[in-house]
Amino acid sequence: MTRVPFRVFVFSLLAVATTSPYVFSQEPSKEGLAFFESRIRPLLVKHCYECHSQESGNAKGGLQLDSRDAIALGGDSGEAIEAGKPQASLLFESVSYSNPKLRMPPKYKLSDDEIEDLEAWIEMGAPDSRSDKGAPKKSYAIDWEAGKKHWAYQPVRLPEIPQVKNSDWIRDELDHFILAKLDANQIVPVKDANRFALIRRVSLDLTGLPPTVKEVRDFVQDTASDDEALAKVVDHYLKTAAFGERWGRYWLDIARYADSVGKTRNIPFPYAWKYRNYVINSFNQDKPYDEFIREQIAGDLIPPKHDNDWEENLTATGFLALGSMDLNERNVEQFTLDRIDDQLDTIGRAILGSTIACARCHDHKFDPIAQTDYYALAGIFSSTRTLSGQSNRQGAKNYFRPEMLISLDSSQRNREEESSSKSSESSANTEQQITELQTLIRKLNKEIKSGNLPQAQEKVARNRVAALKRQVQALTSATPNQKTPNKKGPNKAINAPAEIDPKANLAMGAVEGKVEDIALRIRGEPDLSGEIVARGFPRIFSNVPAEKITAQKSGRLELAHWLTQPSHPLTSRVIVNRVWMHLMGKGLVETADNFGVSGSQPTHPELLDFLSHRFMDEKWSIKKLVRHIVLSRAYRLSSEHSVENAKVDEGNALYWRSNLRRLEVEAIRDSLLSAGDMLLRARPPGPPAQVPPNADLSRNSRVDIEGELGNKPVRSIYLPVFRSKLPGMFTVFDFAEPDQVNGVRDVTTVAPQALFLLNNSFVVDASKRAAERILAQDVSDDTARIKYAYAYTLSRYPTEAELQRALEYLSQGADRKAAWAELAQALYASAEFRYIP
Repeated sequence: MTRVPFRVFVFSLLAVATTSPYVFSQEPSKEGLAFFESRIRPLLVKHCYECHSQESGNAKGGLQLDSRDAIALGGDSGEAIEAGKPQASLLFESVSYSNPKLRMPPKYKLSDDEIEDLEAWIEMGAPDSRSDKGAPKKSYAIDWEAGKKHWAYQPVRLPEIPQVKNSDWIRDELDHFILAKLDANQIVPVKDANRFALIRRVSLDLTGLPPTVKEVRDFVQDTASDDEALAKVVDHYLKTAAFGERWGRYWLDIARYADSVGKTRNIPFPYAWKYRNYVINSFNQDKPYDEFIREQIAGDLIPPKHDNDWEENLTATGFLALGSMDLNERNVEQFTLDRIDDQLDTIGRAILGSTIACARCHDHKFDPIAQTDYYALAGIFSSTRTLSGQSNRQGAKNYFRPEMLISLDSSQRNREEESSSKSSESSANTEQQITELQTLIRKLNKEIKSGNLPQAQEKVARNRVAALKRQVQALTSATPNQKTPNKKGPNKAINAPAEIDPKANLAMGAVEGKVEDIALRIRGEPDLSGEIVARGFPRIFSNVPAEKITAQKSGRLELAHWLTQPSHPLTSRVIVNRVWMHLMGKGLVETADNFGVSGSQPTHPELLDFLSHRFMDEKWSIKKLVRHIVLSRAYRLSSEHSVENAKVDEGNALYWRSNLRRLEVEAIRDSLLSAGDMLLRARPPGPPAQVPPNADLSRNSRVDIEGELGNKPVRSIYLPVFRSKLPGMFTVFDFAEPDQVNGVRDVTTVAPQALFLLNNSFVVDASKRAAERILAQDVSDDTARIKYAYAYTLSRYPTEAELQRALEYLSQGADRKAAWAELAQALYASAEFRYIP
C-alpha cells in the first residue's frame, strides 16, 4: 500500500501507545492494526523472518519476530521493543544502524521509509494483530456469508422517504432523512444562514473562490425568495470554468496526482498535466461519473465516438501511470509488482473505498478479500503496459524514456496496432526464454530459502540466480510489456532530450501488454511463487454481473464495466459520500476511503442509498448531485452553536447545523490572489514548470518551487506538484500527500499558519495590491472603502464596532497606502477568511 506520512500516524494513533514493557494497556485501534498489517508485517516477513521466525527454524540471538508474544519476550540482548519509545527499543536501534555493534539486517540497511514506519509503529504502541502461537499462517478461513452481511456489500436499495412533522422545512427530498433523525432525537435544527454567509459558502464550495462584491450585492438584494435566489446563484457557478478547477482538484487528491515520481529518484512527469486538464474538463462537461471511471481504467480500449475522443480516452488512462515508484529498484519483478500494487490500492480506495492492497501478502485481516482475489486483479495489470515515461535503473541516470509514453496522434493508432501484431510473433521466442529463465530462478530461490543446501552449494545457487537475472534483464529489453520499454514502439528516440517539448503530442497512460495470469506471491515475496491465479474479480462481489475475461485480453475493459455496474454496491456510494463530505464538512461515512469492516458505519445509511440511487437514475451526473445537496435545507443552515443540541449530538453527526470548515490551501491562496485582483482566470498552456527531464527534484534541488508559488498568478491547481518538494505554504496548510489516495485531508491548527499570513512576502504583496484596489474605488469616504474591503475579503459588511476600529487605525497611519495594506492583511490573517461559514 502507498505511504502515509509518519507524523500523521504518530499523532492520530498515539492513543494506543503504552509504557514499558511491551504490553498493551488497552486494545489497539483498528487503524493501528491496519497499519501493522499493511506496513509492518510485510516488512518483518521480507527482512526478518529468515533469521528470526519459527517457520525458518531460526531464532538468532534468541529473538523471534513472527508472533506478538515472541517479540514481547525479546532475545538474548533483552527486550526488543519498549512500546511508545522507539529510541529506547533495541529493534529500532538495530535497524537504524545507530550502534555499530548492533546492525540488523546485517548485510544491508532498511530504506528510510521502512525505518520511519517501524519508528511510527513503536511510537503508537506496537499494535500487533498476530496470534501468540508462533509464526503466522499462510491464510485464515474467511467467513464469506458473514462478510456479505457487512452493510457496504449490500445492494443499493431505494428506501422509502420518511415522514416528518414539519414538511415546510423540506427543500429537497434528502431533507426528509435529515429531519427525521433530528426529530427522533428531539433536536431542533438551527436557523438558516444569512445571505451574506450563504453566498460566500456557495461560491467557495462550488468554485473555490470568494464571491465578487457584485455577486454579494446582487444576491443579498435579490427580491426573489431565498429558494429562487439561491438556485440562480448555484446554476451560475455550476456553469463556470472555476467549478471544474475546484472539483477536479478533489479527484486529483484521490488519484495521487503529481508532476514527479517521488521516492529515491524524484524525476519529473513532464506530461502529467494533460491528465490534470482531462480531469478539469470532465467535471466542467459534467461527464457521467461511470463514463469517467471507464475511461481512466480502459480508455485505450473504448471505441471513440468522435475524432477527439481517442486522444481524451488515452489521456484518461494516465490515472494508472501516476504512481510513486522507486526508480532505483534493480529487481524488475519487484518493480512491476510494486507498480501493480499502487494501481490496485488506488483503484480500491479511490473508486471502491476498499483497502484491496492489504491482501497482497495474505488474506485481508478485516474484510472478506482473499489473497487470491488480489492476484486475480493483479493479473489484469500484469497484462497491461503502464507508460509513465520512466523506467527503473537505466544507465547514465537516464530515467526519462520518451518511448515509454503514449502517442496521442489518431493516425498513430493504426500504426501501433499494426506494429503490435507484427512484433508479437517475432518476440514469441524471446518471451518463452524469459519464462523458462524465471521458472528456473524461482526454483533455485525456493531451494535457497529452504535452508537445506550445504553452504557451498547455496553460494553456487545464489551466483547462478544472479547470472540468470542478468540474462532476463538483457532479454526483456525487446519484450513489449509493462516490465520493460518497447523499443520497437512509435517513439523511437531512446536518449532523453535536454528539454521537454511541451507541444509533443504525448501523454502518460496505459495500453494492452502481454496477456498472462500471474502467480500468487507467498508472503508477497516476488521470488516465492505459489499457484497461478486466473484473472477476475473479488469473490465477495459475485452478485455483480461481470463479463468473461478472455485469453486474448488483459481484462481492463471488463474491469471498467464491472466497476460501473449499477448493481455494484460500492462505486456509487463511495462517490456520493465524497461529494456530501466536501459540501457538508464530513461524510455520511467518515472514513471516505475505507468502507470496509475497519471503517466507519454510515450515520444515515438510508440517505446514502437514496442519494446513490438517485445519482445513478440521473445518469451519474456530479453537477446534479451537487445541485441537489446545495439547494437542500440541510446545506443552508447556519453554523451557530446550540448548547441544548450539543448535549445530545456534540459532534453534529445528525447535521443540526452547518459544520465550520477550514479552506484548503489552494482556496486560501486563490482567495488571496482574487481579493488582490491578481488572479488570472484563464488556464495557462503547457506544463506547470519547465524542468529538465532527468532533474532529480529532491529536497536539496535548486528548482525554485517557492518562486513558482509566488510568481504565477494562476489558480493553484495549475502549479507544479513535485513529490517531496511542495511549496512551504502547501505544507503549512495541509496539502494532500501526493503519493497516495487522499479522500480526507488533514486539518491542523498550528502557529506557522498564522505566522505565514502575517509575514510571508506572498501575503504581504497581495495585501499591497488589495490596498491599491481599495484606494482606487470611486467612493466618498473611508467608511465606504472599509465596507468595500470587508465585502470582497469576507463577503459581508463590517459591524459598527469593526468599522470604528478600522477608522481609528487608519487615522493613526502616516503612510496611507501602507495603513490600508496592513488593514487588508489583518483581514487575510483572520480566522474568518480561512473558514467557510
